[in-house]
Amino acid sequence: MSNGSFPPEPGRRGGTLAIVLAALIPACFAGWLLWSSVGGAKDDGAGGAGGTGAPTTSSTSSPPPPSSGASGASGASGVSGAPSPSGKASGDAPGEASGKTLKGKVVVIDPGHNPHNRDHPSQISRSVDIGTEEKECDTTGTATNSGYPEASFTLDVARRARTLLEARGATVRFTQDGDRPYGPCVDERAEIGNKAHADAVVSVHADGAAAGERGFHVILPKSVRGGGADTSAITAPSRHLGERLLDRFERATGSEPAQYIGDGSGLDVRGDLGGLNLSTVPKVFIECGNMRDSQDAAELTDAAWRGRAARGITQGITDFLNE
Repeated sequence: MSNGSFPPEPGRRGGTLAIVLAALIPACFAGWLLWSSVGGAKDDGAGGAGGTGAPTTSSTSSPPPPSSGASGASGASGVSGAPSPSGKASGDAPGEASGKTLKGKVVVIDPGHNPHNRDHPSQISRSVDIGTEEKECDTTGTATNSGYPEASFTLDVARRARTLLEARGATVRFTQDGDRPYGPCVDERAEIGNKAHADAVVSVHADGAAAGERGFHVILPKSVRGGGADTSAITAPSRHLGERLLDRFERATGSEPAQYIGDGSGLDVRGDLGGLNLSTVPKVFIECGNMRDSQDAAELTDAAWRGRAARGITQGITDFLNE
């Protein structure tokens, strides 16, 4: 009992209750009519919380922020490092999304020359048929003025590219991995790609032009037919491959296309290379720079730059095979 109150007399209890009920019932009825008229009990049929005034969430709207004490809950929007809707992490270069798989693709990488060629001069100097003429089996390649061999450069870049290509699902084969006494000869290099039914072949080189001549270029097969050579079916796809390599290599390394060859376009068409003449699958050569120029040589001998070169080659191949 509250302080200062007294219990009602027994005879008056029933009458008081009746008076209270008579006053309450009309008021409750009026309140119910008002609540109904503003749609408080309306169901919009979309799973919303009827009558609460809370917004509904459709399949295209952003999820609500986590409640206090739930920061760090998985799946919360805006968490640092979370993938974008495309699945590509922010900062990826265009075309480098993980969705560009090379699964089922065969890529042959041809590291130019062989570190052991110099020990077998008579074998690599013998003539082989390249379809339109005969040329020497292979050469030792060039070198920087400080003695860094082209054959060492090509193997390093090729191995880096192989790692990247295999990570994308490609089957990668080499013409040589420093594991042969010499060669293979240029005709066998072409045959390795042909027998592999390669989707793309890239022969990695570095040029030996005059000092002061800088830049890289991509060599494309000329349309030739003669003897065992017939490139008519591969010239167009090889050009597409070469164009993709040119674009990606320039972007990855910051190098510019050579001005001393190919009219400065970065593309050179040749019909005197057995590795191209005898190929029946899309194939190009890339001369990654001029080993006899001091500025280019500084890049070619830098491991970090060779890593970028491998990424450029990898992405060029990836773009071509995903066309």
